[in-house]
Amino acid sequence: MAVSRSERRSGELPRVLVVDDEADIRELVDLTLVRMGLSADCAGSVGEAKGFLERERYSLCLTDMRLPDGEGLEIVRLIGERYPETPVAVITAFGSADNAVAALKAGAFDYLAKPVALDQLRTLIKSAISLPPAQKSGEVSAAPGQGLSAQLIGVSPAIESVRDMIAKLARSQAPVYISGESGSGKEMAARLIHGQSARHAAPFVPVNCGAIPENLMESEFFGYRKGAFTGADGDRDGFFQAAHGGTLFLDEVADLPLAMQVKLLRAIQEKKVRKVGYATEEPVDVRILSATHRKLADCVDAGTFRQDLYYRLNVIELKMPALRERQEDIPLLVEAVLQRICGGCPPVLSAEAMQALSRYAYPGNVRELENILERATALCSNDIVTPDDLQLAAGTGVDGVGSVEGRAGETLDDLVNRVEKQAILDALAKTGFNRTAAARLLGVTFRSLRYRIERLGIEDGAE
Repeated sequence: MAVSRSERRSGELPRVLVVDDEADIRELVDLTLVRMGLSADCAGSVGEAKGFLERERYSLCLTDMRLPDGEGLEIVRLIGERYPETPVAVITAFGSADNAVAALKAGAFDYLAKPVALDQLRTLIKSAISLPPAQKSGEVSAAPGQGLSAQLIGVSPAIESVRDMIAKLARSQAPVYISGESGSGKEMAARLIHGQSARHAAPFVPVNCGAIPENLMESEFFGYRKGAFTGADGDRDGFFQAAHGGTLFLDEVADLPLAMQVKLLRAIQEKKVRKVGYATEEPVDVRILSATHRKLADCVDAGTFRQDLYYRLNVIELKMPALRERQEDIPLLVEAVLQRICGGCPPVLSAEAMQALSRYAYPGNVRELENILERATALCSNDIVTPDDLQLAAGTGVDGVGSVEGRAGETLDDLVNRVEKQAILDALAKTGFNRTAAARLLGVTFRSLRYRIERLGIEDGAE
């Protein structure tokens, strides 16, 4: 139902500030907002926009990047500093990917490319208007249905910083690259970002990029048409369509082959995908979060990951700390894990067992801590966990200041590499140096194991 100008000025409707020096763009956006039942103020310059911002409070700001008296980035930064509750989206010239990335890095909620597509404009407006209020520090909670295992438990500065960052990232549509070691909680962080965002009611679709055969990647990501290839006995949606309106989490994204990286880059830039067997593309509304335990910049330098895709995925980086970097959180994590494993009557850890856990280096991070406690609860007697029940690997302890116990001169990276190399050698020995079986035993993909073997200089039959 149309809304009159007088009703729009009553202050009862959500207000949107539109900043563009082109009158036809302002009129198009204004008309779209009216039909959506929203109120708009229109400005043609940075100065005029600042005046509106001083007088009114807005549910959204839409600004062009190029203005007569300045740049749209100036408005993005101003709103981020003075009006953080107001999401701001930018309108960029067609093909100006660098401008879009710069705006997202500056704090923009999202971006649109000219010529403005009305369906994408409406989707952006709805997402921004429905954005939940910003959470204060410490208010990050578990994603729906995930329970204790999905909480960011701890009081360390490192985990507090992650909580604050997640709260900020949840109020944006920018692609986020989540870095960190295996087992440090990268998928948990992605779920929390999604769960606190305007997309929380839509699907969260996690994808392990290293677990998909290369010849099936395009059809798995983008879907296919009946008869497109042998075995395609019906139309099928891909991961992008399944995540429409929500979030697509690309775990172990460094494992994507170069040919698939090209297609993924186009899908991200154009916000469209083409099913295998179709001649036309279809629009998709998906936020991309990605992660890998590798250093993605090193993969770019090695030529195994495209630089242009790296810059589109790594608009904002969220670093997940290793467990050894937040050892003060271990007692809280132990309590939470034991409650999840055993319910209301968990066993008691002896003082020596807790001390041993607090001094351990955790090459496998939180995931390894969970495995240690599951094993210990099964082995303990009289509901008391002792150091022997923990079965911690020898030589992987750290003291209170982070120096490696019993390994003079060995850095933490050296320690982790040594433990990882030994685990791989053990798995290879158990499987007769069958790499496929060893990867299965270690719980990693074959491609990931091959990369680790090359990185660590392991040879088949090595002692």
